Amino acid sequence: MGMPYDAMNDCEDEELLAAYAEGDAAAARALTGRLGPRVFAHAMRMLGGDRAEAEDVAQEALLRLWRAAPGWRHGEAKVTTWLYRVTANLCIDRMRGLRRAGPALDAIPEPEDDRPSAAAEMQQAARAEALQAALDDLPDRQRQAVILRHIEGLSNPEIAQIMDIGPRAVESLTARGKRALEARLLGRRDELGYRDDD
Repeated sequence: MGMPYDAMNDCEDEELLAAYAEGDAAAARALTGRLGPRVFAHAMRMLGGDRAEAEDVAQEALLRLWRAAPGWRHGEAKVTTWLYRVTANLCIDRMRGLRRAGPALDAIPEPEDDRPSAAAEMQQAARAEALQAALDDLPDRQRQAVILRHIEGLSNPEIAQIMDIGPRAVESLTARGKRALEARLLGRRDELGYRDDD
């Protein structure tokens, strides 16, 4: 049964979801491999870098996708749009349930081969931490919009679908959120080693 695993790379998300709904477990594995890291990364950003919480959210979001698979109505929403919406809502529920200071970001990307100096590494870590701290200060919806637009790089129409608001509202949220972020980071420019050309 099922399609060969390597053929799945060329499949649309919806096709894999439909194959899973028909009982193809390999399709679920392929879809998890494709979407799991994106869901986890989004949850990490939303939840202030809390890895354990983000893993829980990512797992729950994918579970909900598997439960939705048999009744999935094709053409109504992209799988990724639906997943981002579920992930963000789960994160917002968690944040409301446990308003607390988030731990320091431990997800600093590994440096490439030409390793920067220890001072440069610390500065990079401080910048990532400052960005996360500034994100954590934003209201939930602004944070969600800023993350989707400026960190995940999604388009305004897709964000509008995910957040279930109009494109104008997305523009307003991202603009306000970006201004608030810049204002918070501006106060720490010297400490973080930002120059005007950064």
